[in-house]
Amino acid sequence: MPMRRLRPRPALPSRRKAAATVVTAALVGGAFVGILSLTGTPHAPSARAAEGTGAAGAGEHARAKALPADAHGKSGKPGRPVRGVRPPVSVVQIVAHPDDDLFFMNPDVSQSLHSGNPLTGVYLTAGESDGVNARPRDAKAAAPDKAGYAEARQNGIRAAYAEMATGSRTSPWDRSAIPTKGGGWAELDTLRARPQIRLVWLQLREAGSVNGDRPYSLHGLWNGRITVLSSQRAAGTPVPTDFAYTKEQVVATLTGILERFRPTFVRMQDPSPGTYPKTGRFRDHQDHLYGARFVQSALARYAELPGHPHVGVQNYLGYPTSVLPHTLDPETADAKLRTVKTYAWLDGVHDCGTDAGCGDLKVAARPGGRGWTQTVRYARGTSTSWVQRDQDGGLHAFSVLDGRLAAWRKPADAVAWRGPELLPGGGLDSGVTSVTLPDGRIAVFGTRTTLDGSAADYRREVVTTVQDEPGGGFGPWLSLGTPERDDASGTSDISAPAVTVAPDGLATVVVRDSRHRLTAREQQTDGDWGPWRSLGGTDVYGDPVAATDAEGRGYVFASTPKTVLAWAAQSPGEPLAGPAATGLPPTTLALSASAAPDGEGVRLWFRKPASGDLRSADFSGTGPMSPVTELPGTGVAGYGPVSGGDGLVAVRSRTGFLATAPHGRSGARPVWTLEKFLFSGAPDAGTDGVAAIGLDARLHWTPAGR
Repeated sequence: MPMRRLRPRPALPSRRKAAATVVTAALVGGAFVGILSLTGTPHAPSARAAEGTGAAGAGEHARAKALPADAHGKSGKPGRPVRGVRPPVSVVQIVAHPDDDLFFMNPDVSQSLHSGNPLTGVYLTAGESDGVNARPRDAKAAAPDKAGYAEARQNGIRAAYAEMATGSRTSPWDRSAIPTKGGGWAELDTLRARPQIRLVWLQLREAGSVNGDRPYSLHGLWNGRITVLSSQRAAGTPVPTDFAYTKEQVVATLTGILERFRPTFVRMQDPSPGTYPKTGRFRDHQDHLYGARFVQSALARYAELPGHPHVGVQNYLGYPTSVLPHTLDPETADAKLRTVKTYAWLDGVHDCGTDAGCGDLKVAARPGGRGWTQTVRYARGTSTSWVQRDQDGGLHAFSVLDGRLAAWRKPADAVAWRGPELLPGGGLDSGVTSVTLPDGRIAVFGTRTTLDGSAADYRREVVTTVQDEPGGGFGPWLSLGTPERDDASGTSDISAPAVTVAPDGLATVVVRDSRHRLTAREQQTDGDWGPWRSLGGTDVYGDPVAATDAEGRGYVFASTPKTVLAWAAQSPGEPLAGPAATGLPPTTLALSASAAPDGEGVRLWFRKPASGDLRSADFSGTGPMSPVTELPGTGVAGYGPVSGGDGLVAVRSRTGFLATAPHGRSGARPVWTLEKFLFSGAPDAGTDGVAAIGLDARLHWTPAGR
């Protein structure tokens, strides 16, 4: 796709410089050595936390300019919360089986445990499988005992969590039975040395098969093939009696769990992992998929209840991580593997006091899974384009809380942020992106899950809302539909959207579909939207990212397991064409684009697999390709998206804390600063500073130059 070299032109009102990209890359060389400094205390974020004090929003057009004042930091001093007040963080994570959290959510789990904040792990099924707690070579000689195997898995989880939290796997737990809002019982385990750490066992029967036809399962209950799903109590559980749940009772039970533990952040599995097109088989375990849909339903119901703290959500990819590049550096991966080995009772030391066994011997045969201990990957929420600057120099930030769009605003002459204001309309999925239109209005794009009606009505669709006027409130949500035919054919598997905007203000929305290619929908001159059309591509994973160059041409980038593909408009306003090969090496899939320091072109940020190292590539014409810029992760490492602003880069560190450093001078030594709070999604770095949404569901802000 030949392109002429671009000429600079004044940028549109935006927090970042006008992003310019082309399909062939000029990659800038140079290595950096990092220096690390720490700010704050483990429980007191050093970045400003803008806590919402307003109502959830009312009326069809909630006004962002009327956001309530920030309740903290009125002195204007950056980096310090109110003295003596710990941010009210509470994490609840809900998975289908014992070990799903260890394989697919760690090291995020261990980071929460080390933070000192409350964490509650919830297990939907007993994980009883075939009842054989043995390595494959020993399975034939072992007698099936489903209650015993469920107990062994519980023992392994308790040991793993105790070891992560206290250093001793035998640190004792207090176990009790609690009634649920579904009319049954659950086991509640509390770590005696750290009573803010709790495990809840719902003990429903599992499917016992990844893809097999098992109607007596969460899958069958969700789709209506069965009317009730019974319990499978573990041996030794304090739960006094068996029980059975209808679909409604499962949702009520999970809603009650949320009410009891009042999370500010929920970790859950991916409800739409896709299917293999040739066979129609699920890419992930059916319990993972349908368990997550029950969680979605409970979260939607919980969001309607008054008086609870705002809650953010993160989805985690499961089995599909097997075919993707590893995201964790060796040290972090080794620590994750050690935890799984504890769960798997790999050393055989009988220190749990029960006959069932002290861990899951099935996992002992392959404790690394299929590369799972070398990876953690978010199913969505990787966009670094959720903060925008308006024409007056004010800033607007957007996230999803309680399934609704949360908006914060910082006027140009203010120090503190105001918000969050929750706009009308629920069902939003994690991970929104925003753009500034040529007339100064801001548009926000995301996806929304439809849960109403029967199971066949389940679907994800792309939605958008736009300001009525620059600096004004946002209009009603507009559905752009979905490129998927139906849920049955691809589990409604679409990515979060990426958006380009032409000089005339017309937008193009791009998503990855369940066939792992890109599809787009373009806005027409009359304001309506054309049909979804395929942009092609093969083995595209993760969320695409978009940018618009100085001449108004749109570009989109998306990762495959081996490289990065690009799509581009030949001239301003023309449709995207591609894909074209960039020649870039494999990435960990999460991409972000920011303006290049020289003011022309774009800098694409990504990570080197299995290292935590940062990389960047400058796209600024059809010049020859130079080596990729390397920014070693020594002392910081980490995983997830990299946000590169104007002279500033922000990442998730190995500890889960926000790490920031200046960049842009070839050969310079970046000075890394850790802001000691845990956050969700991706940071957003720009000219004015770095924004991140903490696990306390609050906006944390680090001003530029601090």
